[in-house]
Amino acid sequence: MYPPSIEKLIHHFSKFPTIGPRTATRFAFYCLNAPEKEIKELMSALQEVRNSLSFCKICFRSIAKEKEFCSVCANRGRERDVICVVEKEADLLAIEKTNEYNGIYFILGGTISPLKKEDFKKIRAKELKERIENHKDHGLPKIKEVIIATNQNTEGEATANYVSRILTSLNIKHTRLGRGLPTGGELEYADEDTLTHSLKGRK
Repeated sequence: MYPPSIEKLIHHFSKFPTIGPRTATRFAFYCLNAPEKEIKELMSALQEVRNSLSFCKICFRSIAKEKEFCSVCANRGRERDVICVVEKEADLLAIEKTNEYNGIYFILGGTISPLKKEDFKKIRAKELKERIENHKDHGLPKIKEVIIATNQNTEGEATANYVSRILTSLNIKHTRLGRGLPTGGELEYADEDTLTHSLKGRK
């Protein structure tokens, strides 16, 4: 329908979370018609993100490249024997806003679909297992609980079940967020009171 270059751009935008073909098409044509200066600034910003940022060695939160750990993992005042497993960094920030949780985190970097076996390679399942097994190598105490804080939708449930199987095989106590979250809802859009009740009601 469109020239190959436009189709290629639409294809890449479609890979962004929550972006469907229609929105991806609008993005592509916005880039086509935007001033050259704006496109150069966008390209520069993307390159800067890739070059200046890295990931925390413990939780995989994005940090400045010259650092090793994020502010949460570096904070000795946190409960370092409790880990909250989330899908993405936005979920971590949403939980932090509640001021209810004082442990540390692990960011999976995505979810899995029950129908797509290739999705299992897209999340940090291997890294999570290594994190649990090598917890003491980071100077951290023995883990007493892992909270699985995935979204209450199909992919979130499938991911939670997969993570639960990993933790069961490692004989690690794990809990799920309480049902204060609506089915189909996402953590990053939940209000602080709802997340607080979900944390308190985990089981």
